[in-house]
Amino acid sequence: MSEEHLTTEDFDYDLPQELIAQTPLKERDHSRMLILNSKTGEYQDDVFYHVIDQLNPGDALVMNDSRVMPARLYGVKPDTGGHLEVLLLNNTEGDNWETLIKPARRAKVGTRIIFGDGKLSAVVTEELEHGGRMIRFEYQGIFMEILDQLGEMPLPPYIKQKLDDPEMYQTVYSREIGSAAAPTAGLHFTKELLQKIAAKGVHLVYLTLHVGLGTFRPVSVSNIKEHHMHSEFYRLSEDAAQTLNDVRKNGGKIVATGTTSIRTLETIGTKFNGEIRADSGWTDIFIYPGYEWKVVQAFITNFHLPKSTLVMLVASFTGRDNILNAYRHAVKEHYRFFSFGDAMFIK
Repeated sequence: MSEEHLTTEDFDYDLPQELIAQTPLKERDHSRMLILNSKTGEYQDDVFYHVIDQLNPGDALVMNDSRVMPARLYGVKPDTGGHLEVLLLNNTEGDNWETLIKPARRAKVGTRIIFGDGKLSAVVTEELEHGGRMIRFEYQGIFMEILDQLGEMPLPPYIKQKLDDPEMYQTVYSREIGSAAAPTAGLHFTKELLQKIAAKGVHLVYLTLHVGLGTFRPVSVSNIKEHHMHSEFYRLSEDAAQTLNDVRKNGGKIVATGTTSIRTLETIGTKFNGEIRADSGWTDIFIYPGYEWKVVQAFITNFHLPKSTLVMLVASFTGRDNILNAYRHAVKEHYRFFSFGDAMFIK
């Protein structure tokens, strides 16, 4: 099929509901791992703790250190007593946040919302598309401390069970708070496995991309080129850029952990004509078949939703047929899918 005429339906596959993982494994690195050769289309079954065998001394393993915020808040309209659920997406400036509010029809511009015992309140300042609202918070004290007390961890819509331990939805290296969803490819790592990888001579490199819930937004157009991606904030430090450039110069591979690391590195590569530089800003990069990869040479990822932008991203590296064949194998072999599911190593 021509890359010119790909539709959303071309990235569909049959997934039985029971393969959607509802809970994480107790031992993170014991998930299964499907290794896919993007050039030949060949794949093999393995376990995640063998990922170290796919990495060579001098390679860089790039990880997103963003931390999920307790981004779901439950509030009340003081004038009517009506209940609202507020999901924080992006901190745009100062105390202004892009949010999703349910039910959106009750959150007109000027609506006041009180959370908890009133330590935190907000006013709706703007209506956005897709039911989004800009709100401005008012509070006394430190916002993130108040959020820790009042907020709940937002899990993806396809996960129906509550987590016993919210830390299971954080990577072991999460540091920079600001995501509305976890960079889930990194959930497979343990501190011990990362120590072993570093001891092998692999450079551990961290960047930050704050994941927005747009990552779960379905593609609503048939022609994928008409889909408009959500924006997410990213940052790559001087030290990280220097390490990646040294790895490149010395012939090592740049291996990204997850689509968020890919989006950051490829955004920077696109912006600077293939060069890697320290940078920060907002990206709405949409990677789909036909895209020319500039930085990433291999990556770790989970199994993504049918017809999603994430499947399209992976397909742009592997070819559509190769990834859909691998997914069909994973379904047949009862791999676990999505955020708490199994992993792929794609090279």
